[in-house]
Amino acid sequence: MAQLLIYVKKFHAFAGPRLYINQLGMMLSSVLDGIGILLLIPMLSLLGLKGAEGSPSSYFAFILGRLRHLSDSLQLSVIVGLFMVLLVLQASMQRYLSHRSISMEQQFIRHVRTEVYESLLFANWPFFLTKRKSDFTHAMTQELPRISYGIFTFLQIITTFVYTAVQIGIALWLSVTLTLLVLLCGLMLGMISRRSVARSRACGNEATTLMQSYMAGMTEHFQGIKEIKSNMSENRHADWFRSLCLRMERNMVRFSHLQADSQYFYKLASGVCIAVFLLCALLVFHVQTATLLLVVLICSRLWPKFSALQTGWENLAQTLPAFQTLADLQKQAEGSREFDLHELELAPGADRSFRIQQGIECRSVSYRYDLQSSSYALSCVDAYIPAHHMVAIVGKSGAGKSTLIDLLIGLIQPQQGEVLVDGMPLRECSAMFRSAISYVPQDPFLFHMSLRENLCMGAPNATDDQLWEALRFSAADEFVRQLPDGLETMLGDRGVRLSGGERQRIVLARAILRKPSVLILDEATSALDSENETKIQEALERIRGSMTVIVIAHRLSTIRTADHIIVMEKGAIVQQGSYQLLAHAAGGTFSELINYHDRALQI
Repeated sequence: MAQLLIYVKKFHAFAGPRLYINQLGMMLSSVLDGIGILLLIPMLSLLGLKGAEGSPSSYFAFILGRLRHLSDSLQLSVIVGLFMVLLVLQASMQRYLSHRSISMEQQFIRHVRTEVYESLLFANWPFFLTKRKSDFTHAMTQELPRISYGIFTFLQIITTFVYTAVQIGIALWLSVTLTLLVLLCGLMLGMISRRSVARSRACGNEATTLMQSYMAGMTEHFQGIKEIKSNMSENRHADWFRSLCLRMERNMVRFSHLQADSQYFYKLASGVCIAVFLLCALLVFHVQTATLLLVVLICSRLWPKFSALQTGWENLAQTLPAFQTLADLQKQAEGSREFDLHELELAPGADRSFRIQQGIECRSVSYRYDLQSSSYALSCVDAYIPAHHMVAIVGKSGAGKSTLIDLLIGLIQPQQGEVLVDGMPLRECSAMFRSAISYVPQDPFLFHMSLRENLCMGAPNATDDQLWEALRFSAADEFVRQLPDGLETMLGDRGVRLSGGERQRIVLARAILRKPSVLILDEATSALDSENETKIQEALERIRGSMTVIVIAHRLSTIRTADHIIVMEKGAIVQQGSYQLLAHAAGGTFSELINYHDRALQI
């Protein structure tokens, strides 16, 4: 319930006075409904029912007094007309308030959805390293609708409670004794339903776990569909899916049975309570007929409300795990917030054309992914990357190259040492520096959009001339012109319509389009043939000196013209220098890499 209260407080802060206006409106609607019921007393009096005159509703005697000069039939018509006016007024008000409540609820859900998405979006990179992508999808597509339903149920419970409170007040006015007897029966029913509420919450916990597994499985299976098909493991994955679906089915059936059983026992208990109530009213308390009829009428309206409250609590309990899951995820994301891009964009005087003038320096930098482990991904790294130079970082797999790049970009922060940009700590200029970087990963990612839209992700205001210039730079202009719709060609999920090499060239064009101060190429030419790799090398030569280029490469042929080479092994820098200097250093790691490379070419 604690997590529910967090969102209730958020809803209160979001809705503000509108929430109180709605609740006051519901109270007024309930009062009008009660007055309509009390108007039955003059009707019963006009119909000659004994006991109606002595009831507490004799306060309506002034109505009859005003109508004494009319015949009984006309008096009855006037009372019935007044009753209908109150009924229409109450129903119209209830409809209006219902529309307001739904609108307010959906606005709040939109607010929560946006808040959660931005919390995830602005979280730092280490946060994403500890989570599955499917967990985010699950939270945004499964838990948020459950929270929406939970908020709706909570509002319905409040509305029902207000209505019930007003009706109880009217019933107490009519007969304190009978009303207390009804409330006692309702309290007993509430105690009986506590167990079903607890079981509903257990079903909700299980549903959350099952849906997380479902989303994770679907994401992984379809991302790895090529591996599944290649290894003919369809049956094993189908068996897993059938088993999971069976557990999900049983969970939903169990919750449905729980609600059906709860309603069954509730109706039985309600019948017993009503029978006891009527016997006590007639035989013990000797209640007048009119009063008894009114109390019975009010109670007949209250019993469904009691039932609605019970069902609402069960449904709310079933959604509580969703509140817990989303609150925990958002709390972790907020605790990992890196910087707010909105604040960066709106900051007065923000330097959107940040350019490196001197260089990037690592001073005794160390980093480990697991703080409990003694193994470091980087250990005491000292390096300097001068501005407007081409620097290559090489080493065997697992040497720490990608971790070093993540540090230079500012995606992760060192546990020891610091990274400086033009002598300024990277922590102090991370946002501006990041805006001046273009990063081309080894596994290029393209969105399910047109080619133009993918390119413009890096430069929204780019002209067609600038787009084609970037495509020529990445040796992509020729194959783009041959596409069915040119720049408007839809690329499919992750750019599936293009080959690996074509995707790399499009991503490289997107990076160049930003006109960055620092261009980072992480194996960006690994999927290219020799001809296109040569074109990219020639293009890099043309931009030499205009920007800082950092290259991670396994193909040593791509870094022969680099100004400086950093050789890494087991998280440490073991060699630095020019290509020629390192190549002739006998027994060095770089010379070993060259030998491996030459033997691979011969094979």
